Amino acid sequence: MKDLIIIGGGPAGVAAGVYAARKQLKTTLITKEWGGQSSVSTDIQNWVGTISISGDDLAKALKAHLDAYKGEYVEVSDGALVNKIEKSADGFIVGTEDGKSFEGKTVLICAGADRKKLDVPGAAEFDQKGLTYCASCDGPLFANQDVVVIGGGNAAFETAAQLLAYTKSVTLLNRSPQFKADPVTVEKVLKNPKMKALLNAETVEIKGDKFVNGLIYKDKESADIKNLTITGVFVEIGLVPNTSFVEGLLEMDKINRIKVNGKNQQTSLSGIWAAGDCTDELYHQNNIAAGDAVKALEDIYNHLHTR
Repeated sequence: MKDLIIIGGGPAGVAAGVYAARKQLKTTLITKEWGGQSSVSTDIQNWVGTISISGDDLAKALKAHLDAYKGEYVEVSDGALVNKIEKSADGFIVGTEDGKSFEGKTVLICAGADRKKLDVPGAAEFDQKGLTYCASCDGPLFANQDVVVIGGGNAAFETAAQLLAYTKSVTLLNRSPQFKADPVTVEKVLKNPKMKALLNAETVEIKGDKFVNGLIYKDKESADIKNLTITGVFVEIGLVPNTSFVEGLLEMDKINRIKVNGKNQQTSLSGIWAAGDCTDELYHQNNIAAGDAVKALEDIYNHLHTR
């Protein structure tokens, strides 16, 4: 039996793995892949300590950092996807889709989330070629350009607010007749003269050559088809947390993110912690995920050795 099972190979999981090795906790880290959501980004400029790095290079750097530190303490199960966690007499049993099982006294879930993908013609073709799902990662690449944000919730308006700092203009397209975002947020963002928001605007197609150069949408009230000349599309239509394997085991919010205590990352079940985009953390960023995982490791170590 290990001291700890870590689930995930993104910034949170790797940060946890490095700290687990430093604290000499006998650990197994299980991951399907490395790098998390940012692995598809072409240029990440907000990973602290690194001026600019591609998502692929970040994934390689994360793995290399863990490999350099893991020593005899952290065992990696690479290419494995967790599909269940069960409580046992002494801790937990973590199972994977390939039929393997791992036992640990504690578990840290850093399974992340997947962005809901825009399902219209051109969206897949121009993914990371002008269409992106991460404003904090890719926004600065669109300085002085006209861009679109697709969505109508708080995340969409917060993305628009970020983009207004450096883009020429931002047009927000919301397919429903009302915004889901908080009214105070909507009001504040729409005050910016570079900002415009359209209701009942259903995205029909993403246009482009080598990169995005336009968007077609339908005015659902008039049924008119309209064109926008833009060079960037930022999609904020929601997250799908990778938490199906703990349904019924842990307390989750209405969109199935794991509820945690922000002071220590503990979940509703003693012995299990969670960090990163699979949790109900208010903000989701690589640096925040890594920090939350380190916070969890501090608490896990105390749980195992001082309590």
